[in-house]
Amino acid sequence: MATKTDIPAAAKQPATLSKQEVLRYSRHLIMPEVGMDGQLKLKQAKVLCIGTGGLGAPLGLYLAAAGVGRIGLVDFDAVDFTNLQRQVLFGTSDVGRPKITAAADRLQNLNPEIQIDAYETHLTSENALDLFKDYDIIVDGTDNFPTRYLVNDACVLLGKPNVYGSIFRFEGQITIFGYQGGPCYRCLYPEPPPPGLVPSCAEGGVLGVLPGIVGTIQAAETLKLIIGKGDPLVGRLLLFDALAMKFRELKLRKNPECPVCGAHPTVTKLIDYAEFCGIRGEEAPSTVINIPEITPSDLKSRLDRGDDLYILDVREPHEYQICNLHGHLIPLGELARRVHELDSSREIVAHCRSGKRSAEAVQFLQQAGFRKIWNLKGGILAWSDEVDPSVPKY
Repeated sequence: MATKTDIPAAAKQPATLSKQEVLRYSRHLIMPEVGMDGQLKLKQAKVLCIGTGGLGAPLGLYLAAAGVGRIGLVDFDAVDFTNLQRQVLFGTSDVGRPKITAAADRLQNLNPEIQIDAYETHLTSENALDLFKDYDIIVDGTDNFPTRYLVNDACVLLGKPNVYGSIFRFEGQITIFGYQGGPCYRCLYPEPPPPGLVPSCAEGGVLGVLPGIVGTIQAAETLKLIIGKGDPLVGRLLLFDALAMKFRELKLRKNPECPVCGAHPTVTKLIDYAEFCGIRGEEAPSTVINIPEITPSDLKSRLDRGDDLYILDVREPHEYQICNLHGHLIPLGELARRVHELDSSREIVAHCRSGKRSAEAVQFLQQAGFRKIWNLKGGILAWSDEVDPSVPKY
């Protein structure tokens, strides 16, 4: 269920700047490109931020600091200890709190003059249009394909600009979709990638500062749209490589055959985006492909009995260095060419961090003729929770 903060008294006032606001925004006001007119535009602006994580954190901070009069936040997650490496809205004392509450508190403390709308809810096809309709600009700080397509389609249907950003490891992308006749997300990505092909940040990692850089650029583009200055990233995809410290730009063209923003659209209402992206609910990969599993407690009991089990670790070497179960390391990407190292007569228990990659390994080995093969349910994360808390989680 969505929850929303009450409108602060300051946000109900006419579009003028108080003496305190003039002082707060003085470094804006002395810039001729912003000035009093631009700052009043910021005060009257309404921006909805989808997500308060890595991208949403710097985005929210800089929009609030700049004086955007009404900022909506959409999130449903709780602050996790692993978030703190990059999600600078939150502190250690926020771990376990709803992100939406912690974020709203931080932004309201940063700037009490603005209105914060906090929507603690999943963004869905049922609520997206209602959430978007009262805002001028939508900023996409999400990390999954179904929500990106949902945000795009809802923005196109409502005629709202979509300030887009994405991150992975050391690389980021930023552009503005659906603005002044420019291309939309589907013009760039007509179809989603196959499920599992593109790893998430939780699976592939991300340099902590990267979302700060990308989210700050999203904030800059949002502010430019509001004050009507500069050259916005419309029809241009900005690519950032933190390792090389280089920016590149790709030209984007509107697809006249686009099913959403083209001349003859076929998508005229929001659809089931999980189905569109080939995702079936919240099922674990091992459940989807119906492979044999063993729980951490059952594995511990068998190891304590002295059963002859071959523990196959299909993670990467750098993950093995973080923590391991003293198993045999054969990364998933090397399994096909190293399968001869395995003895099909022995019982094999495959594991990874969460159980996803090891499920793929078990499926591959089954197809290769292995019959005594199990997937460790929940991976090393579950082992840490259920068997040995001294094993670090990452």
